[in-house]
Amino acid sequence: MSDTPNTAPLSSVDEDDMDDVRVTLSLDDDSEIECKILTIFELDDQDYIALLPLDESGEENQEGEVFIYRFSEDSEGTPSLENIDSEEEFEAVAERFDELLDEAEWEALLDDD
Repeated sequence: MSDTPNTAPLSSVDEDDMDDVRVTLSLDDDSEIECKILTIFELDDQDYIALLPLDESGEENQEGEVFIYRFSEDSEGTPSLENIDSEEEFEAVAERFDELLDEAEWEALLDDD
């Protein structure tokens, strides 16, 4: 069994409150891991979500590990996550996420001035 997160339901999230929202993922080995939502972003008309796994005490992991999933909502607004199976899609999504991190770092530097 792998420790890679499975598809999991997610409760509705207001983007302004994402810093305070935690989600729990069920892993292949039936264990669970709590994650902080970093961002929800779009690439090629598909939404994706980046989750930061938290340690047992609820603190950010020191390894900098991030989980990225396809993100969607059904007709009733119930969000869900889906694994990214294609290596090509994952590489494109990871590149876009890296760009968003760079933009956030740049904005933080500008805010410090």
